[in-house]
Amino acid sequence: MTPPPRSAPDGYLWRPITAADLEQWAVLLAAIEAVDQEDEHVGVEELTEFLDHPDIDFPRGTTAAFDAAGNGEMVAYGMLQARNEADPEHLFWVTGAVHPDHRRRGLGNRLLNWAKQASVPLHEERFPGRPMSLVGNIAVKLADTLALFERHGYQQSRWFNGMAIDLTASDLPPALAPGGSAPEPPDGVVFVPFTAERSADALRVRNESFVGHWGSTATSTEAWAHRIASAVFRPGFTYLAYERTAGGDGAALGEPLALVLGEEYEIHQRATGKRDLHIALVGTLRAARGRGIATALLTDVLRRARAAGFDSASLGVDSDSPTGATRLYSRIGFEVQDTVVAQLLPVVIGAGNSRPTDAL
Repeated sequence: MTPPPRSAPDGYLWRPITAADLEQWAVLLAAIEAVDQEDEHVGVEELTEFLDHPDIDFPRGTTAAFDAAGNGEMVAYGMLQARNEADPEHLFWVTGAVHPDHRRRGLGNRLLNWAKQASVPLHEERFPGRPMSLVGNIAVKLADTLALFERHGYQQSRWFNGMAIDLTASDLPPALAPGGSAPEPPDGVVFVPFTAERSADALRVRNESFVGHWGSTATSTEAWAHRIASAVFRPGFTYLAYERTAGGDGAALGEPLALVLGEEYEIHQRATGKRDLHIALVGTLRAARGRGIATALLTDVLRRARAAGFDSASLGVDSDSPTGATRLYSRIGFEVQDTVVAQLLPVVIGAGNSRPTDAL
């Protein structure tokens, strides 16, 4: 049942997002992308997968504004996504946006006030007594949005680069160019495709390789299962590197060492006419670094993507990554396309933030 709307004197009705709102939500996101140009194309299929995400509480962790004075369309949304750890603090992710035609009417302020209040009980249920900060990733080119977050007390804390490579370019590095020689796996290493039987190994590499990375927490088995069941997951472009056992030919595998995980958003192809392989994860266990494993494994996946007809590949990377990932990707041929900044707001629990969100 759709929750009853909360009326407001400004002509907007506010309530949590439900399954019945997904088409309107997709329309709203398309209108935002048309103006903000962040290359973010999200359809109903992708939004549907949020509904059973283990870290999103839709009744309490989402909200949307509907234009009561117009045709009732969704014109703004907010969503909170919890993390799996609170060490040293719980970084609670907040996303949201306002339709371009409804900006500068106070909706952005309402969304950020809602996030601050709604996050407290959700946080306390998971990590009672632990510190919490809200985190929002904002494209640096969206000056008005950055200023809005800053007015609400958020501070710029970390920068991330969006990078891409044109797989149809005539000047691809030799290892990626048609007819070029694929790099051999480093000595003692074998590359194998993802399978259900190797899912636990992939999760292990993901979690262990990102220990110490800013803002990263371990992915739970529930969240991992949700991810690899997603319609955007591409097992054919997800590969693991394993230690080759003595005398092994790839059938007998040793320890997992690295992972490259691929995704494809078909709505991107419908919107742009081009296929993009999104490299959602690249991880190497600390003990296996310095052997060129990630470079060779990623190059291998990119060669497969080019041969399969992908026009480009994209990924996001922490600009201050302790592993020097930006330099690694640049050597392969990726170029920076845009930058986002993570903005943090420490939330003091019990400081008037836990009143019901109906009070907004």
